[in-house]
Amino acid sequence: MANASSLTPAPRLTGVQWLICIIAAIGFAFDIYELLMLPLVLRPALLELVGAQPGSPEFQFWFGMMFYVPAFAGGIFGLLGGYLTDRLGRRRVLTWSILLYAFSAFFAGFSTSIWMLLFFRCTTFIGVCVEFVAAVAWLAELFPDHKQKERVLGYTQAFSSVGGLLVAVVNGALASMAIHLWKIQMPDMLLFGGTQIDTSPVNLTWRFTLMSGLIPAIPLIIIRPFLPESPAWEQKRKAGTLKRPSFVQLFSPEFRRTTIVTTIMFACSYGAAFGAIQQMQQIVPGLEDVQAQVAAELDQRAQEDPKLNNPEIRAKATRGRYAQIAAEYTKVQEVGGLLGRLAFALLTAVIISRRKLLWVFQIPGMFVVPLVFYFFLKVPNTTFFEIPLEAIHLGTIPITTMSLGMLLAGFFTVAQFSFWGNYLPRVYPMHLRGTGESFAANIGGRMIGTSFAAVTAFIVYLTGMKGPETALAFSLVAAGVAAFVYICGFTASFWLPEPTDKHDD
Repeated sequence: MANASSLTPAPRLTGVQWLICIIAAIGFAFDIYELLMLPLVLRPALLELVGAQPGSPEFQFWFGMMFYVPAFAGGIFGLLGGYLTDRLGRRRVLTWSILLYAFSAFFAGFSTSIWMLLFFRCTTFIGVCVEFVAAVAWLAELFPDHKQKERVLGYTQAFSSVGGLLVAVVNGALASMAIHLWKIQMPDMLLFGGTQIDTSPVNLTWRFTLMSGLIPAIPLIIIRPFLPESPAWEQKRKAGTLKRPSFVQLFSPEFRRTTIVTTIMFACSYGAAFGAIQQMQQIVPGLEDVQAQVAAELDQRAQEDPKLNNPEIRAKATRGRYAQIAAEYTKVQEVGGLLGRLAFALLTAVIISRRKLLWVFQIPGMFVVPLVFYFFLKVPNTTFFEIPLEAIHLGTIPITTMSLGMLLAGFFTVAQFSFWGNYLPRVYPMHLRGTGESFAANIGGRMIGTSFAAVTAFIVYLTGMKGPETALAFSLVAAGVAAFVYICGFTASFWLPEPTDKHDD
């Protein structure tokens, strides 16, 4: 159904508004850039800083700590960031949150101990969680035209998926030039209980990948003087009519249903991503065609390098190649997510009902995502062709039966993340906007939603399936988790309040 306001053309963006969109897009892109770099760097980082081998109890302990402690810290401090967004202003909190995660990522590259790396990953995650809330509230109030506001929020958030592809490009480029990278050294007084930095190429790669997170701070520092505060927020603050935000008010009769339903649904959106889609590293090695491909490649390499005939060395090489192929499937999913966000941006100004707009992605995803994972290892995986992208350090993207399934899974799931950035600013008044967004995004998404990765792993452990059966277990459990969170999210959507013009300031 067409929005009546779509008949009136939106005003053209001014130069300052373009600057605002650029900063917001960079912020959204590097949100995901910072988060998705961890799977790329964690294994070599643990090998250097902990010295434990993959599969050992110590390795597994720190592997889990590096994923879940920063998420928990981000959720808790993200709530405070939302409150400060309402108290201190959108622009100020947005600026400091981007600087926090940019410089945290940079200094994480100098880590000399696992505790130092954990600390900077926590501060990075805190900055990311706060930035999302501040940016969404800021954009919602800087564009008074409703149609223009919806499109700006939709298209700038689409850059989140660009961040996932960008970090893969940067990591690949750094790996290819690792022998030429600057040999990092630290003064003894700054070792923080650790040891001197190992300057081997593999370790310089993960360190410089982390340090590349400084990039978004550079344009921000240059453009910062030209960025205005939210005019509506600033006007109320100067007039003394800006009310004080309160977490208690989120559960007042007026906002209780909105807070509870959006938190549940935000958790379900993230639950599908972390409980199913992010399990690709565990599932792809179970594909028969991938197993045959890797075995053939290693047989051929063994003719030139006899060391690969050693069972232990061959096993390590096999695991490494499986991880590379799983990353190729993940890239296809990221492309699907980008297409989903762009489709959402196009539809957001066309479909009036927010619930129906969400259903465009939620209803087909409720069937597609569980079925993709259920049949992932059960049907022949036909390879149609491969897209070579070595020139931009993306390796290849395989176009197969299952990768197309992952593209659809990313399309329907990731588009829902953009929905919340458009929806939440319209259901809370100005003095509660950051606080309400932060509760749904951080408690629901970052803390509850991301925990579904652990739920999937725990259920797989309970099945008792080991060895070659592990991939099948992850695939089936991921299907079940995806079905559960999609059904829960769809059911909760019937209680999702439709936004009104009451809070659309």
